[in-house]
Amino acid sequence: MNHESTTSGTAVLAGCGDLGGRVGVRLAASGYRVLGLRRRPDRIPAPIEGRAVDLGREVPRLPADTGVLVVALTPGERTEQGYRDTFVAGLRNLLDAVDGLPAPPRTLFASSTAVHGTADGSWIDERTPADPPTATAAVLCEAEELLHERLPTASAVRLGGLYGAGRGPLLTSVAERTATLPRTPVFTNRIHRDDAAAALAHLSTRATPPAPLYLGVDDEPCERGEVLRFLADELGVEHPPVADDEHPRGQGKRCRNNRLRETGFEFQYPTYREGYRSVLSGV
Repeated sequence: MNHESTTSGTAVLAGCGDLGGRVGVRLAASGYRVLGLRRRPDRIPAPIEGRAVDLGREVPRLPADTGVLVVALTPGERTEQGYRDTFVAGLRNLLDAVDGLPAPPRTLFASSTAVHGTADGSWIDERTPADPPTATAAVLCEAEELLHERLPTASAVRLGGLYGAGRGPLLTSVAERTATLPRTPVFTNRIHRDDAAAALAHLSTRATPPAPLYLGVDDEPCERGEVLRFLADELGVEHPPVADDEHPRGQGKRCRNNRLRETGFEFQYPTYREGYRSVLSGV
């Protein structure tokens, strides 16, 4: 990990669910006063200070000494309107609040690799144009554009599939024998939640300002069937059967994390093997 860092004033978490809470704990350990904005602040873990805010409906009041702003929002509904209410309206209200600060904070926005519609199994990186394949992914692109238009120094971090908080649907499907293997290779990209939180904290505090965009994925994009077979072996159950139908979304994509790695960031779980073994061991 790059040990050069800067700590100044208050760090604000806009959205303080599982991911945001993990970021906040790390920022508090770095010496920040940490303020978490959430509709239900009673669910915010110590030492983060909670404040009740509905970002989709109101402009929050931010401390004048806000030096870091991490935006890790969770939509109320996984629909186009749910995403728009959360990511576009919520971000716009936050940016209105930032306009009232003496100086713009270092701002990171947790987005998703879902904005890349590449489906032929090819490699992509931050230079690959977004091509949102769904309405919700298009809303995330709109939010990123709003962010960079209003706050050019901000950074978007497109995270891969998050896992690590409990067994999750993939492990559960293998354990319950409901998983199936795709008939043709389908590549997936993931990142353990602890590494996602550590990456956001790292980019928030290192001395060098972040780039406008990062892909937040681990070292090894992998074929979904490979992961399912690995999990079956770890659980001591039979490999899932091959699905009857072809995968409807193509072969997926393989994301490179070189830009994140070049900042000095080091993964605790560089591949799904270390990550899922940690989940299974209860760590």
